[in-house]
Amino acid sequence: QIIHPQRIDVDKSLQAISKMLARLLGEDIEINMIIASDLWHIHADQTQFEQVLINLAVNARDAMPQGGNLTFEAKNVILDQTYVERHYEIAEGAYVLLTISDNGEGMDKETMAKIFEPFFTTKGMGKGTGLGLATVYGIIKQNGGEILVYSEPGQGTTFKIYLPRHEEASVSPIVVKATSQDMAMGTETVLLVEDDEMVRTMTVEILTSLGYSILEAANGEEALQTCKRYHGPIALLFTDVVMPKMNGAELARRVLTLRPDIKVLFMSGYTDDAVVRHGILQDDVHFLQKPVTPKVLAQTLRTVLDPPSA
Repeated sequence: QIIHPQRIDVDKSLQAISKMLARLLGEDIEINMIIASDLWHIHADQTQFEQVLINLAVNARDAMPQGGNLTFEAKNVILDQTYVERHYEIAEGAYVLLTISDNGEGMDKETMAKIFEPFFTTKGMGKGTGLGLATVYGIIKQNGGEILVYSEPGQGTTFKIYLPRHEEASVSPIVVKATSQDMAMGTETVLLVEDDEMVRTMTVEILTSLGYSILEAANGEEALQTCKRYHGPIALLFTDVVMPKMNGAELARRVLTLRPDIKVLFMSGYTDDAVVRHGILQDDVHFLQKPVTPKVLAQTLRTVLDPPSA
């Protein structure tokens, strides 16, 4: 499509569209807005930006036939070269990250793999064209951004959209290149629990490069078996929150009975607000959103592992 990129105040756009969405979605959908106070402006087509928000909101409504919560979160992020090479097809630099989360029916991995394909739909005959998410994907890519999706059956869905910051004429683009010398290293043993093989492999690579010894598990049962069989110390349980059969919170409770001194760090593609709303986690635990930059991961690991000085 022909686009007309311009400077967009994301905060004002979200506040304005929330009123329209409240009428469109109905009273049984609660809309929440969590917007950073210093949010940058973005460089995108205004009409297309609003079309993305409406498309994702309507999809979320359809996934919550009995009603539910729809949460929009917006914050500033800086992606370095190492990070984008691992996760995205976008340039390094400054972006606004917009996250749209629902607590609806969710999707399995087979469905998630197809949702951006033209004409693919999970809706019944006459209830959708299948063009919604393909259109969203095209708009985000055409405006120089990236879109990721996280979902599990029965656990809702989170879309993460990165759109480039609008750079004022007097402002140089922000580029941060992280090196291993910039990052806090460690030598402890970490038990990593992640059901997505690609994410697990990538995280092992990062943790190993930071100096940690890694024990891997694809699910909660494997993790418990590892805790019983491994006789050395395990300093940290680093686990996904939403997993089949046993979620991260239940796993942590059971691991702590076996190893009371172990530290716990949760991660999820869902936002921290979403997992707290689901009742899976309390709001005072250590938590990281996927995908996470190596530098943030390194800093967080040391925060969790190093006790505060007296």
